[in-house]
Amino acid sequence: MEYKHFSHEHNLSIYQVPHGQHLKCYGCDKFCDKTIYACWQCNFFLHEHCGNATRYIKHPFHSSHYLILSPYPTYPSNCFVCNACGTNGTRFSYCCALCEVDLHVNCAFLPPKVTHKAHPHELVLNHSSQTGGQNQVCKMCRRSLDSNHWSYECPVCANYGVHTLCATSEIKMGLYQMDDGLETEPSNPSAPMTQPAAPTAQQGQGPSDGQVQVELTPLEALAILMGLSNANPHV
Repeated sequence: MEYKHFSHEHNLSIYQVPHGQHLKCYGCDKFCDKTIYACWQCNFFLHEHCGNATRYIKHPFHSSHYLILSPYPTYPSNCFVCNACGTNGTRFSYCCALCEVDLHVNCAFLPPKVTHKAHPHELVLNHSSQTGGQNQVCKMCRRSLDSNHWSYECPVCANYGVHTLCATSEIKMGLYQMDDGLETEPSNPSAPMTQPAAPTAQQGQGPSDGQVQVELTPLEALAILMGLSNANPHV
């Protein structure tokens, strides 16, 4: 069974990663486990959730424009700084080229609430940190907490904030849905959108119903952004 992903020239096959084998995902640059998409000719691998990430989203952090999934950074430096976690990225990102907004795939789909053994209360994701600022530190790692980036905060304990990476260290990354308005399809039904690749009779079905994303050129991505903007005069 083979699938086509927009970021790679060859078809991808489904592979079950055995324990102890170390393969890195091209989408998020983290180690793979369980079911992945693989091109052994190029040693190209994608987590199931990275391969199935939708081609564009409207995120509550940047609701004025859709964020388009790019397989590589859009800057001459060949890297980007994630607006969510503040770390550099060189692989997939959800980006708005107009506003220079960039999110790692995993950061774009962070869970809205998490629990962690280091704190007795549920922690809530905030896109604008209320606790970060000068001399503020993450309550887990004790490093500086930047108010320019996202954090998880406790609604019960005053000034309890932690880095997103610290708060999610015990959970499996995936395509979590936000409670506050993450859209993965345009609200205007006439606006263009990219459909998942339909597997052929020879391909059959794979993880998540085979929803590997089809190829989209930069010009097509720009056309989508322009079409979505024109569909909403306030964008």
